[in-house]
Amino acid sequence: MIRHIVLTKFKPNTAEETISAIYAGLAAVADKLPGAQGFTGGRSESPEQIERGYMHGFVIDFDSWDALQTYADNEEHKALGGQLVENAVGGIDGILVLDLDV
Repeated sequence: MIRHIVLTKFKPNTAEETISAIYAGLAAVADKLPGAQGFTGGRSESPEQIERGYMHGFVIDFDSWDALQTYADNEEHKALGGQLVENAVGGIDGILVLDLDV
């Protein structure tokens, strides 16, 4: 299984409603694609408070690297990813992506 982890440092003026809408869209894409499941996302509530500005994140599990590639190639995903970049501090520099084989 591949665990796709995305952390975002959103611009201070990005409304929580905007973030929620982006995440809802990504969850809907994951729900439609074979081999994708378990979208979970939201704002950090960590008591450690060491997010360093990356206050939002989401996780999606994929059955295989091919399933992750299908998600990455999906046009809806690309459009929503563009919204993430547009709303992140420094564009792509405000986004961290980790893919773990678990």
